[in-house]
Amino acid sequence: MSTWTADELTRIGTAEELQVSSTRTDGTLRPYVTIWAVRAGDDIYIRSAYGSANPWFVRAGRSGTGRIRAGGVEKDVTFAAASPEAHAAIDAAYHAKYDRHGPAIVGTVTGSDAEATTYRLVPRAG
Repeated sequence: MSTWTADELTRIGTAEELQVSSTRTDGTLRPYVTIWAVRAGDDIYIRSAYGSANPWFVRAGRSGTGRIRAGGVEKDVTFAAASPEAHAAIDAAYHAKYDRHGPAIVGTVTGSDAEATTYRLVPRAG
């Protein structure tokens, strides 16, 4: 595993949306799904707005790996768990970036219910 560069963190963190794809068992990528993403500290996080049964979220969890595109960055990633201590900062980042869309929408990716649908994106070397 590797780490994000400062440029990647800025570009992905400021992009309005992120496209995420999980890896199939044969190594090919599934179609991309467009979602919201935030930067909290030196990490990038994504959450499922429609719960843990959302198909993209389930597939990402099963495969454990995939690829993201945002802000001109395209990178292979591992879908990792977020540490429990990170959730307050993740919520704050979602509010700061997306509150202009209204509380009903932002509420789908913030709060204690959203914690179970969080992946930390870890860039993969190569």
